Amino acid sequence: MNNIAIRLSYDGSAYHGWQVQKTKPTVALTLENALSEIYGRKIKVTGCGRTDAGVHALCYCANFSAENTIPIDRIPYAVNSLLPPDIVVSAATYVPDDFCSIRSCRKKEYIYKILNSGTRDPFLRNRACFYPAPLDFDRLSRSAAAFEGTHDFAAVRSVGTDTKTTVRTVYRCEAEKKENLITVYICADGFLYNMARAIVGTMVWAARGKFDPEHIPGLLLKGERRLTGPTMPPQGLYLSRLWYDGAAGEMTAY
Repeated sequence: MNNIAIRLSYDGSAYHGWQVQKTKPTVALTLENALSEIYGRKIKVTGCGRTDAGVHALCYCANFSAENTIPIDRIPYAVNSLLPPDIVVSAATYVPDDFCSIRSCRKKEYIYKILNSGTRDPFLRNRACFYPAPLDFDRLSRSAAAFEGTHDFAAVRSVGTDTKTTVRTVYRCEAEKKENLITVYICADGFLYNMARAIVGTMVWAARGKFDPEHIPGLLLKGERRLTGPTMPPQGLYLSRLWYDGAAGEMTAY
């Protein structure tokens, strides 16, 4: 048996997230069904992390065990022939037996897109969060910087998954604006449940004057979810970049 890692991307609009569910369509279940048909036996995949319903991935990594019956460079073509057009496998590589897509990942980057305009854009439907209320971009940017560093992020996570610690390190949190489209970049060594969307929601609250950006470190210290901003809608969120060592790192690098 070989341990195989694949790089994929997907539009999450039609799926109830990554994780397999009994009665709802998910990205993992769709991928497993395709792989199982190719290999003629049940294939289980391990993903690099959980994405919720409606969340997208520009770069996602998953691994699975299978016999060497298909040349590694032909796996993407074989799988894509059975996948719907909103999920695409772009690369595959052999990885060590102890490689795990989630545990072996050193850091991840999410981006969040906000259409800050009084008018909707039909081409960004399900691709960005439509937010018509005015946002002060200077305050938004100052808020982003407050999240960088090692902190206890309990104040910006939803209860839903068990974790040993709520301390994480954010290497980058910044925003850029092009016309009416705001993109927030968050890179960290790991993310708590809904952490990225709650960080952006807190930035938006500060940008609207609900509290000053300089108050965010104090809100993190208090650790109370009710004091920070809302969890933003899922359609603006994308898993955008992953960092691994070895062959998986070469496959996911760009």
